[in-house]
Amino acid sequence: MARDPTKTYFAGGDRDRAVFEAGIKLGSIYHQYVGAPLTRATAADLERAIESATRVQPMVEDVRVRIDRKRLRARGPYGYASLSDEMLHAEVTVKVGAARVTAVLRYVPELDYPLMYLKEVRGGPTKP
Repeated sequence: MARDPTKTYFAGGDRDRAVFEAGIKLGSIYHQYVGAPLTRATAADLERAIESATRVQPMVEDVRVRIDRKRLRARGPYGYASLSDEMLHAEVTVKVGAARVTAVLRYVPELDYPLMYLKEVRGGPTKP
């Protein structure tokens, strides 16, 4: 993005904004797609759809989504499952100015929780 017309609305610097944007992206992936119907045959299609939808959001440089097929349990007479937080692994890289942030959403079994965390924060000052 050559010029960000929303920059004046944000406190902090590029690094702060990149961290904020990465959190927004992971939150939207989690809340939009958990519960989506899928089968083993359609899991790859859902991964690509989530990646494509996330990639069009502002400041996204890269996104990778993986669905754990081992946790996918099709049920009932129609043979499909719903995407659960235990199946979802997403990694998003956001770039704002000189700052680049990679954030992860993944289920952590020892916490029994779908954790969102910063994997890497590089460049950019924390204040404007």
